[in-house]
Amino acid sequence: MTIAHLIDDSSPGGVVRFLDRLTAAGQLGPQQVLQVRRGAWSAPKVKADVIVSHLVISWRNLPQLIALRARYPSTPIIHVEHSYSEGFARLHVKNRVRFNALLRVAYALFDQVVAVSKAQADWLLREEVVSADALKVISPVVDLERFLAIPAQTGPLHRIGAIGRLDQQKGFDVLIKAFRTSALAGMELSIYGDGPERAALEKAAAGDNRIHFHGFADPVEAMAKCDVVAMPSRYEPFGLVALEARAAGRMVLTSGIDGLADQGECGAVAIGGDIGAWQEALRALNSNSDWEGGDIVRHKAKASEQTCLALWQALLDEVKIAPVALTAVAA
Repeated sequence: MTIAHLIDDSSPGGVVRFLDRLTAAGQLGPQQVLQVRRGAWSAPKVKADVIVSHLVISWRNLPQLIALRARYPSTPIIHVEHSYSEGFARLHVKNRVRFNALLRVAYALFDQVVAVSKAQADWLLREEVVSADALKVISPVVDLERFLAIPAQTGPLHRIGAIGRLDQQKGFDVLIKAFRTSALAGMELSIYGDGPERAALEKAAAGDNRIHFHGFADPVEAMAKCDVVAMPSRYEPFGLVALEARAAGRMVLTSGIDGLADQGECGAVAIGGDIGAWQEALRALNSNSDWEGGDIVRHKAKASEQTCLALWQALLDEVKIAPVALTAVAA
């Protein structure tokens, strides 16, 4: 039987990379990825036994979601929540009642909702926008083969890397300020990526010759040049960069927000979100001459792929036998 994944953003980000890996695995049966127009008032024509939505939940997109449910009343429809988290809501949502009402109405249209991290799932349950019975936690994966092949880090931890879109979300401003105001002998900070905050971040760096902006780069090549990967994000439903860094056997420092809290169970170190905490962490890192956790975090990252596939198979089996599902899903 077939699975149709619906997306409304085809940019080469985490969702597309996750679907590339999921569909290439070949273990869940035939799959197709369909691009739909965000904000459309009608549902796309889909021929599949299960529909999986990776669409952005919004008031603008709600008519399309309602039309989708109406057009396929007997087809299991699963939604994966890639966009929202507690940190996102704290930073961007002004009217929490209205926002929660949107989520509650939208999620009621699906047979199952998939959270991409335990932290995200806990937040959705606390906000009472989805029932526990209708919620599953399945963390995404991407192709890790090239990251797993990166040579192990050896010697002092003096090359700190920050990889991602230069946006307020990523908190690179906190990292830069903490780095500049800490006495760090022989350390350097490399920032890989581009985005709307680049000019502001370069200004914050104030010409410090230890801080380097590299623009867009192959993430594998960037990771290979780092001893440590820093993720001071203000919100992060999951955090694929942390998974990739662990696959490369790199130490990962995170803010511990949202899905990054889950990464702590796999070897990442949660620092917090304020400049003082990052200053202290960087000073501690500067005095650390070695790190022996590379093999452990690499092993846990590699195991995440089979975990993801097994959980997706279990979910597909569940919706196959659920009362609403009149069709079957291939094993």
